[in-house]
Amino acid sequence: MLYIGSDHGGYELKVALLRHFDENGVAYVDCGCYGEVADYPDVAHKVCTDVLKDNSNKGILLCGTGIGISMAANKVKGIRAALCADCYSAEYARAHNDANVLCLGGRVLGTGLATKLADTFLKTEFEGGRHAKRIEKLEP
Repeated sequence: MLYIGSDHGGYELKVALLRHFDENGVAYVDCGCYGEVADYPDVAHKVCTDVLKDNSNKGILLCGTGIGISMAANKVKGIRAALCADCYSAEYARAHNDANVLCLGGRVLGTGLATKLADTFLKTEFEGGRHAKRIEKLEP
């Protein structure tokens, strides 16, 4: 399952992504916010907690720049959140780093690029192999 959430700075881009997912049959759970002012650490914690319920789950988090929400997400043990602004990074965050959360900046990305980033992130599989031992070293 895909869990998605934003603070108020990422809300408009989140709505655009949800529209894209609806049009393309991507199942998701919207974890907020719903237009009100929201604190990014709270949203990150909610999405990340849900992502960790199953190893196949993924998350997308948005705030104004993507920086704060990525920092908050990476505080959650077991989360590997990647702030991406180009498709190469989104692809390799999954392929080599097994990222389970994509972070985006709602005030710095356009809708077209954001949808490409999300699609790339969601379709790319972790390659495993030599990368798996490196991922293991990330855990304390």
